[in-house]
Amino acid sequence: MRDPPPGETLAALLRLAGLRDCREEGGGVVYCRAGAGEGIRAAARLHEDSGCRLTTCLAYDYRLVDGSFHVVYVFDCPRLGRYIDIDIAVSDSSIDSLAAVLETMQCKWCEWEIRDLYGIGFRGHPGRGRLVLPDSWPEDYHPLRKDAPSRPPRLERPARRRARGPGLPLGPYHPALHEPEYFELEVEGERVKGVRYRGFFVYRGIEKLAEDRFRAEQVPFLAERICGICGFVHSTTYCMAFERAVGIEVPERAKYLRSMLLEIERIHSHLLCTAVMLHAAGYDTGFMQLMAVREEVMSVAEELTGNRKTYSANTPGGVRIDPDDSLVREAVERVSRAAEKAVKLARSFLEVSEVYTRLEGVGVLGRRDAWRHGALGPVARASGIDVDVRRDHPYAAYGSLEFEVPVRDEGDCLARYLLRLDEVLESASILRQIARSIPRGPVVNRDYDYAELRVGQAASEAPRGECIHYVITGVSGRLWRWKVRAPSYNNIPLLELMLKGYLVADAPVIISSIDPCFSCTDRLIRVKRVG
Repeated sequence: MRDPPPGETLAALLRLAGLRDCREEGGGVVYCRAGAGEGIRAAARLHEDSGCRLTTCLAYDYRLVDGSFHVVYVFDCPRLGRYIDIDIAVSDSSIDSLAAVLETMQCKWCEWEIRDLYGIGFRGHPGRGRLVLPDSWPEDYHPLRKDAPSRPPRLERPARRRARGPGLPLGPYHPALHEPEYFELEVEGERVKGVRYRGFFVYRGIEKLAEDRFRAEQVPFLAERICGICGFVHSTTYCMAFERAVGIEVPERAKYLRSMLLEIERIHSHLLCTAVMLHAAGYDTGFMQLMAVREEVMSVAEELTGNRKTYSANTPGGVRIDPDDSLVREAVERVSRAAEKAVKLARSFLEVSEVYTRLEGVGVLGRRDAWRHGALGPVARASGIDVDVRRDHPYAAYGSLEFEVPVRDEGDCLARYLLRLDEVLESASILRQIARSIPRGPVVNRDYDYAELRVGQAASEAPRGECIHYVITGVSGRLWRWKVRAPSYNNIPLLELMLKGYLVADAPVIISSIDPCFSCTDRLIRVKRVG
């Protein structure tokens, strides 16, 4: 899986899928154009027969360029070390639904989102009503179209109310949850028999804002605010996508500094998730002790960048910081010691029988479901799926570093808890390699020319899993399209499978075990009350 096979293997896969108009760009992305019927058939073959799996889909409004909307299905082919994008032009605002063929959750969600935001119909799609937009918005208002006004028309009619069955509400504001999300649990006694989810309550308009108001080199500051935990992942992934679109070569030292901050971010994110799992299980002593150790990591990040969390360190072409090598070595050693201390503590907490029994055998996600429905990151690896973007699609300095990818087979909350601890220790090992081998030299390359209507795609391994940014450059230094797919977008729908059959009291533990980030997912639209 680590070494891409010869080029003819990729060619054979494209022939098997029936894809002919393809080109391979930098970063291991193969862009293919196809007609609607041909593209859907090719996508189905890739997902079912090739060892690739659909990771997301997206759309963009290209009517001012070629008269069409476009829908893009993005496939991860880890054994090839490639992503394959199938780009389908939609001239009549409708297309057959791939979700109706694959019956997978990640496909259902991304097509549903496109229908809301662009008004593109997907014939046979199983979703009803709205996914992202409020029910009260007009049917013909699709905010990511290029001709959409900046705000929806004022509405006189009240919002449609969703029918509610006899379910038990969990959220959108609830003591067991830390962000606004709504789970309606169908219960029989104390057991969960079904789950209905409604999210997207926090609409901030980040993608639209970047396209309308920001120059391309300013977007990293916006990208870093997508998530309060893994913001550096988003700014790094955006920069890589833009760099590939425009053709910017990043200095080696900048690549190492990016990897260093990414691994520091992974450690404090995993410690936060582990602490929250203990809190959800009722063991606040463990929560407070882990958060105290996490503070040590946050302090190191502040010494390196000037900020505890929002580092403002990325820029297209490299990074904006250049710490001395002595500071790098000292910072890495302090973070590594904190990581080892936290892992020792977290493992000792499992000796408390009340904690262990709340995690072991709870919230099981089987390997087949994890693969088919697009599980990412620790959620996938704890269910036996051996994927990691750092290894399968190397970026930053990861191609020059040696590390293992922890994998477990149990698929329960305990496996996800322990796997994150394994990853914390692996991150400490990566950081020590960086401190030993970081090269000298410049940290930014500003010698590039902006190119219009160029496509760039990048992926990174965020603490929660694969993060994808897709960029189309526009005119006057702005973006035509910026698409963000955070890992929680794929993992949250899996809770419908993971909660069924377990006790209502287990729901907060199971939800926290996937480390959901609702702010990453709710990144799309800013709603402003009129009148």
